[in-house]
Amino acid sequence: MKSSASSSATGSPQPPYAPTETTAARPGRSGFALVGRSRTLDPRTHAVRPDIADVRLADRVFAPHYAAPLRRTVAAATTLREGRASDSATLTDLSQGAAFDLLDLTGGVAWGIAIDSGLVGYLDARLVGA
Repeated sequence: MKSSASSSATGSPQPPYAPTETTAARPGRSGFALVGRSRTLDPRTHAVRPDIADVRLADRVFAPHYAAPLRRTVAAATTLREGRASDSATLTDLSQGAAFDLLDLTGGVAWGIAIDSGLVGYLDARLVGA
């Protein structure tokens, strides 16, 4: 026996996100629809990880969590690294006062975007000023 939720009157299956008569008729519903797959973006130039992404990328990628960037300045000259580990490859050098969009601060490591270079990486959280 087929459920009416999984098939239409013609017997063809509907995707689970297809609007039903009830949801389509609700006033005030937006036209938002999930279509296609998330795009694969370069994590060196787009702030996206498997666990979190920049909210400005929400129309292009799916992530379990989105973060709004907080504009900060670098308190002392440092390097932006490719990974969390202090011996990770260097992406670029950041000067004192450089703008940094902070997206995640966990375990003494900050993750975000170096504004001048547009590169995404990690740095010591103690060096992220207000």
